[in-house]
Amino acid sequence: MINYEQDFYGWTQEQAHLLRAGRLADLDIENLIEEIETMGRSEKRELQSRLAVLLVHLLKWQYQPMRRGKSWTLTIQGQRVNFVDVLDDNPGLKPQLSDILKNAYRLAKINASKETALEISTFPLDCPWTFDQITDESYYPE
Repeated sequence: MINYEQDFYGWTQEQAHLLRAGRLADLDIENLIEEIETMGRSEKRELQSRLAVLLVHLLKWQYQPMRRGKSWTLTIQGQRVNFVDVLDDNPGLKPQLSDILKNAYRLAKINASKETALEISTFPLDCPWTFDQITDESYYPE
């Protein structure tokens, strides 16, 4: 049996082979459980990260109207697509969207403050937009 800690790739291939062969008793169950849980957390972090980048640009759009440009528009459009794609690929995350939005917005305020040199207190305490607005391709805050 290949050691999980010494050859992760080899271990994954061996586990896949054992699953395909129906040799369930030979599986490294503890490490498989850990890896599956890690994969789920990774998808959640990806969704939250995409949303945070999108929210940073929406904040910049709203609070620095004189700096609006094609680059920001394209970033907003691209992050909307990325966010929706990750969510579509992981519908099990939908019940967690409220918490994901809270965490993403907290990070977005910090990053928007850093990128704009505006005080973090400039931005609303809670996210000012709904998910429908955030994902609406035609919505840009004024």
